Amino acid sequence: LTSAKLGTPTHEPPLGSTPRGLRHGMYSESQQAPSQRVLIREVWASNIDEEMAYIREIVDRYPWLAMDTEFPGCVARPIGTFRTRTESNYQNIRCNVDLLNIIQLGITFCDSDGILPPGCSTWQFNFKFSLNDDLYAQDSIDLLTQAGIDFKKHEEHGIDPLYFAELLMMSGVVLNEDVRWISFHSGYDFGYLLKVLTCKPLPETESAFFDLLRTYFPAIYDIKFIASSCDNLKGGLNKLAELLDVPRIGPEHQAGSDSLLTQATFFKLRSAYFDDYLDDDQYLGVLWGLGTGVSNNNHVHGGGYSFNTGSPHPSSLAHAFHHHNGNRSHHDGSSNVQLQHAQQNATEF
Repeated sequence: LTSAKLGTPTHEPPLGSTPRGLRHGMYSESQQAPSQRVLIREVWASNIDEEMAYIREIVDRYPWLAMDTEFPGCVARPIGTFRTRTESNYQNIRCNVDLLNIIQLGITFCDSDGILPPGCSTWQFNFKFSLNDDLYAQDSIDLLTQAGIDFKKHEEHGIDPLYFAELLMMSGVVLNEDVRWISFHSGYDFGYLLKVLTCKPLPETESAFFDLLRTYFPAIYDIKFIASSCDNLKGGLNKLAELLDVPRIGPEHQAGSDSLLTQATFFKLRSAYFDDYLDDDQYLGVLWGLGTGVSNNNHVHGGGYSFNTGSPHPSSLAHAFHHHNGNRSHHDGSSNVQLQHAQQNATEF
């Protein structure tokens, strides 16, 4: 269910009421009146102030946040040599996040039992993005267009990321040790959020990235990492949700629906496999594919980065070369960054 109106939201019932039938992220229509049904709220430049004001009101009571982003694919891959596989994975994230811009952010709020707020639980933030000016991978844009993302509307009515960062910093959502973030394979997701919040390129090293990440997001769960310790729980978010019998609400490949599915999947996983208890010493603060999320000490070729053949939109190449200028030092100082055409697509770690 997606809000069709961009005006003043009607967040009913009142904040003091207790929603029913929303434990473990599962929506039960039979136990709810229509006004209490799960709602994904669309947020554009026109209504971001009022929606962020509402978020500031509920974050203390619903401090568990499931998050997902949509971004314009991957257009570059590292070249050179890295010390570990996770460092190579991080440099994949870093070079693409530095070059590209976020399109959507979805955040779903709940409490520690997985109970959603009454009325609206999920916000889908739609950012300013131009197919004429911004860099992107065409196959990713095609996929997002098929999912219903209106890029003309993003260009004309999208949220300014700088203004969003200002509001987010004052929201109580970040820099808050009481807020727990729920994600799925989220290195890119948090990479884009850190880029927006700091207005800077990502740190040069993986260790510096985690230092910054812990500052803004002190408590993170990555479902893919948690599920890796369970037998027969493999695959992406959709597959995992299917295995756990968690239904989707809203369209796939839109950040609001994906964040809501992430929330429901996390609490179903925690209930079914961990008896509603996760050992934070083992699972908190680990992102799949980064840090301790992959155990591999072999050297991996990579360092600097190169463009994937046919992926970047040609009109944006000049901007990318100007922004990165080909002379920024490689993370270990041993070589310069190179932007060149690659012969194969980057692979997902």
